[in-house]
Amino acid sequence: MIYVYSQLQSGMRWLRQYSGAKPNFACILGFTATGLIPGISAAGATPKDREYTAIADAEFLAQGIQPDYQHPLPILTAGVSPTFITRTVVEALNIPTYIFNAGLTHKPTVDTIDLGGNPANCLSSGRAMDLKTVKHLFQQGLKWGEKLSNTSSYLIIGECVVGGTTTALAVLTGLGIEARGMVNSSHPQCNHTQKWSVVKAGLSKANLRSQFSDPFQIVGGVGDPMQIVAAGMAISASHYGGVMLAGGTQMLAVYALIEAIADYHNVSVQLSQIVVGTTRWVADDSTGNTVGLAKTIGGVPLLGSGLNFATSRYPSFRAYHQGYVKEGVGAGGCAIATHLIQNWTSTQLLSAIEILFARYRHLRVNSVGQ
Repeated sequence: MIYVYSQLQSGMRWLRQYSGAKPNFACILGFTATGLIPGISAAGATPKDREYTAIADAEFLAQGIQPDYQHPLPILTAGVSPTFITRTVVEALNIPTYIFNAGLTHKPTVDTIDLGGNPANCLSSGRAMDLKTVKHLFQQGLKWGEKLSNTSSYLIIGECVVGGTTTALAVLTGLGIEARGMVNSSHPQCNHTQKWSVVKAGLSKANLRSQFSDPFQIVGGVGDPMQIVAAGMAISASHYGGVMLAGGTQMLAVYALIEAIADYHNVSVQLSQIVVGTTRWVADDSTGNTVGLAKTIGGVPLLGSGLNFATSRYPSFRAYHQGYVKEGVGAGGCAIATHLIQNWTSTQLLSAIEILFARYRHLRVNSVGQ
């Protein structure tokens, strides 16, 4: 049910340490205008739809099945939101869930913890966020990482940021890590050329000095608000227990950012307590190189859920095996947690997800019929 793709001994040690333990789950919402670039992301059919993707995912994550939604889950090119995976897990296992607004264009429709951030400008501007906001969000992350770790053995940190794999590429490159052609996307074939064009434009305008730059300045130049909150949250949480950064290449970028902040600003962090947990669709994506990127960063255990949709009776889930969607909203990390907490098999988890999806479809059909 759980694969360890890098740093085998460290990854297995982490899994043994937190076997049977129940986590808290923090989902960080953020927005970057990078996500509005036509074709940059498949997490919403149109740029306008993508303005509301995080809000719709948060609404479903928080409320589950409802007869009506203020913002229904967005229509995707193929597949359905990974929030079905996450909601299934937190509902079935009663995992305490905290949703954070790190910087959104529109107000969330459910209760969130507002961190006082702002949505990021397109990274191509080289001025994504001002430095004051970056530092403020880092401090908020530190505060909440400590707070959430005091009530659980480990903390799962997920995200929802449309366009986030492109800001991940930008931050990784800004940190001096050769990540070109290695990140993933929500497309079946990763749009590496488009991503690199945007990143190259942003880095040239940000006036950064490669890996010698302050990591806060790198995030301010070409990052997004989720990244710096997640970094702060993981750093402080690592002193009290385990941390699973739940995502693919976005969370690998956060891990690299953590290392850079710790080194540049002499911040204490327990890196041995931090892993990255994702889905098999990200880890096995032949159009990216997630495993290679984890090894390039070095030191990070990359875990993958064995959740398999190949036998699903729903085409929307089978689309994951065709390269669509892949990950998001902490789906991979939460799937891993089902095995750690209750030793669920992939088949058990698939069955629970399909039951939730069937209920959703039934209510949606009835509401449209009325």
